[in-house]
Amino acid sequence: MILKRIYLFLTFMLAFSAAFSQRVSKDFNANWKFYLGDDSTLRYAIKDSSKLEKVQLPHDWSVKGAFSEKHSTTSQQGALPAGLGWYVKTFNVAYTDKNKKIYIEFDGIYRNATVYLNGKKIGFRPYGYSSYRYDLTQNIVFGKAHYIAVKVDNSEQPSSRWYTGSGIYRNVRLITTNPIAVAHWGTFVSTPKVDEKLANVNLEVSIQNSQSTLQSVKVISTILDAKGKTISKASSNLNLKDSLNSVNQNFVVKNPKLWSPENPYLYQVKTQILVGKNQVDEYITPLGIRTFYFDTAKGFFFNGKAMKILGVCMHHDLGAIGAVVNESAIRRQLKILKDMGTNAIRVSHNPPSAEFLNLCDEMGFLVMDESFDMWRKRKNKFDYHLEFEEWHERDTRDMVLRDRNHPSVFMWSVGNEIREQFDQSGTKIIKELVDIVKKYDPTREVTTAMTELEPKKNFITKADAINVLGFNYKHKLYATLRDSFPNKTFLATETASALATRGVYIQPQDTVQLWPANSRNKYMENLNGDWTVSAYDNVAAYWGTSHEESWLAVKNKPYMAGLFVWSGFDYLGEPHPFNYPARSSYYGIIDLAGIPKDVYYMYQSEWTNKPVLHLLPHWNWKEGQKVEVWAYYNQADEVELYLNGISQGIRRKTENEAHVSWSVIYKAGSIKAVSRTNGKVVLTEEIKTAKAAVQITLKADKETIRADGKEISFITVSVADEDRILVPDAMNNITFELVGDAEISAVDNGFQANLQSFQANHINLFNGKAVIMIKGDEAGEVILKACSPGLNSTTLKLNLTK
Repeated sequence: MILKRIYLFLTFMLAFSAAFSQRVSKDFNANWKFYLGDDSTLRYAIKDSSKLEKVQLPHDWSVKGAFSEKHSTTSQQGALPAGLGWYVKTFNVAYTDKNKKIYIEFDGIYRNATVYLNGKKIGFRPYGYSSYRYDLTQNIVFGKAHYIAVKVDNSEQPSSRWYTGSGIYRNVRLITTNPIAVAHWGTFVSTPKVDEKLANVNLEVSIQNSQSTLQSVKVISTILDAKGKTISKASSNLNLKDSLNSVNQNFVVKNPKLWSPENPYLYQVKTQILVGKNQVDEYITPLGIRTFYFDTAKGFFFNGKAMKILGVCMHHDLGAIGAVVNESAIRRQLKILKDMGTNAIRVSHNPPSAEFLNLCDEMGFLVMDESFDMWRKRKNKFDYHLEFEEWHERDTRDMVLRDRNHPSVFMWSVGNEIREQFDQSGTKIIKELVDIVKKYDPTREVTTAMTELEPKKNFITKADAINVLGFNYKHKLYATLRDSFPNKTFLATETASALATRGVYIQPQDTVQLWPANSRNKYMENLNGDWTVSAYDNVAAYWGTSHEESWLAVKNKPYMAGLFVWSGFDYLGEPHPFNYPARSSYYGIIDLAGIPKDVYYMYQSEWTNKPVLHLLPHWNWKEGQKVEVWAYYNQADEVELYLNGISQGIRRKTENEAHVSWSVIYKAGSIKAVSRTNGKVVLTEEIKTAKAAVQITLKADKETIRADGKEISFITVSVADEDRILVPDAMNNITFELVGDAEISAVDNGFQANLQSFQANHINLFNGKAVIMIKGDEAGEVILKACSPGLNSTTLKLNLTK
């Protein structure tokens, strides 16, 4: 009898505890099975598991395919396959979760994703970049196994102007909450008044009551600093009906630490929901206290000070790992950009991953969050124009609700080079989209990136719905903008479209070359015979210009708030100016493998205060050949160049230049640049002639990584001569071997027309360099061995830790 009472008591306490436990967010990425092809029986069950592949999400099946000009995606989407696939998984929901709400959250599926639970259709979303969740509760039998299937249809092509990837390429979570809980994306934090002494913070909390009875709840929200210390607190009482309810809470933060790109200080707001004395939910909202505005004459102000937006445009792919979201790969990209002096990123042309925004919050980047590349008028036969009419309101709303609490997000963009800017429909649509954004976030400006700088021709600007006008290219018209659009503010939302292949130096012409020269020719002939473009900053797409010219067009115009360079990194697809076998872009300041091109140092010298001196090209040429030598520098008055110790002259930049140059007759040995201020040496850089390659070298960005199957060590591979001088034109094929529990995630050499598989265990160096990416899920020591015929092999030790 006593044992029975104990048992009943424990059962009651377990049920009571479960009823008031906190929300649980469970990683739902593991143990999926995947089938490439269409099999409608997978909606209900797995009949033949032998044809299914075990996969861990996030997953992009396209990047694992072979490059081919026969793919319907075309080279514009990376010459990789698309198609249709099914993801399936069996999972259990504990009996102790009875009376809970069960949701599944998808951060992104490309595209046309239909979700089934136990054979029943739960939902459908066509847009490949939206995040959303589905309520599974009514279809769950607690304590039983359930079967989920996701059909992903990316078969209709072409659907995009760049590489999209295919599949469940972002994270998935299973969320369990009590019937009373903060709603999906249910908080909105804003800072209506900010100065160095005091910040007013407002928090709107939306609470969902899924029960049929009226409930009285207490909402306690606490602002915590970066160390978890309580800074300010607010409490509200609320009677909840069977619906969505909201409450506003106000806080005062004294002597706030302001979030900025230089010091991205993060607070957080902890919201607790109590029924009686029992806490039924806890929800965390990020908070960065900052203020910003645009001025018609002086540009952009951040935290009360004038600030130039020094930005780049970024597509969502991560190079050789494709569209798969990977935090370590994103962090690496952002670190490289931060070191260049970048303070802002325009996500092009779709909402980014949540991980990307979290890292921008943490590392200090302003983000222009963008929704669409087209509205009703198409750019490709099967692109979003087919869904815009039905889905644009929901997709815009979901973007704003999901991202509006990120301090990094400083403005919204609702389109890119929209074709409706040339007719009356653009006036109506821009008003509607701005109204949608402002309904959910009245605190930030809204723009759209436009190509038409003549007011009479631009029907989007005629709507007078946006205050910040974003313009792409046509930099020579920047001087006329204030007359053409009085009382508006301006941002160069896309600039340059300059072209370059890392490490290729074709002796430059006196003026910028446009490849091709105009729109009448879609592709450029293979002039160099190897699908390369010179890395001197002197080649651009016909609508653009050099990096240097486009930057200088913005630099000294205070009313230009800043710029976003196209593009930060090379990306898969859109290989202008060539067609296949070119399969990735030439626009990047940094190549697809994450290795900077020379122009990276132009931006670093202009955008940072750290001393910079960068000399190009390499010094392996034919005797007697005339070679153009360039130097990017800052923090100095002049640069002097020496060839084998003999001065080639002193050069000084003017206000209309971002580099200096010399014409030098090549002699083997070395070139050395010395920068000086008032005669005092600031920096010295020397480039020596390399001999034949002898030794492989390996350099990891991280020699210790987490053994979680996610974190990647990026290892740069190069070869050196007998004097350990890197060989700049080496093209050796390097083969890799791993000893230990790890795997090769991908390999790449940054060459835009390289058709070797990203998943291979070998890679050809391109102009002396390549990158191999290693990850693993078992703790221990891993040895990477690299070898190539005729070269001394080498090894590198990595440590994987739990």
